[in-house]
Amino acid sequence: MNQVIFISGTPCVGKTTLASELSKRLGANLVRINELAIGKDLILGIDNKKGYKIIDVPKLDVALGEIIDNLDSDKLLIVEGHLSHLCTGADKVIILRVHPSILEKRLADRQYSDSKIRENLEAEALDVCGVEAYESYGSDVCEIDVSDLSIDETINHVADVIFDKKEFPFGEIDFMNWLINC
Repeated sequence: MNQVIFISGTPCVGKTTLASELSKRLGANLVRINELAIGKDLILGIDNKKGYKIIDVPKLDVALGEIIDNLDSDKLLIVEGHLSHLCTGADKVIILRVHPSILEKRLADRQYSDSKIRENLEAEALDVCGVEAYESYGSDVCEIDVSDLSIDETINHVADVIFDKKEFPFGEIDFMNWLINC
């Protein structure tokens, strides 16, 4: 039986690093949402104010659905990207979370603009990705605070979720104090 796992979260929480290593270790197929959107020409344009690509999410969902439908019956598919949770077809959605004080440094290191850093920090504090995922997937959403975890610890936690050994329920991570205190 195949299983489809979406890994999502705010930019710079570690989705790409985790998904790459996890797919190698588990022998899973890997789809990167951004590469799929670019490869299928699903970019509608650029938001000039915020500086990011605008992706046609409904068409992205169709393209991803075709991949999922053609998946070998015994394969694990990992779908990585901060828009993945907006698509359909996941058996589980894993939202990676990072404390905003750590995330701020990561975003700055990648030379995000001040306004983009602020927007992403607020999104993380408010758990925007988690809430959006929960609206579609309910109890199939897990959230893992990876703020102080190594990549190996993170992989172990995610593997535990995939193989039903441990749960990290949605709604247990609270970064609101950071937002209130900043």
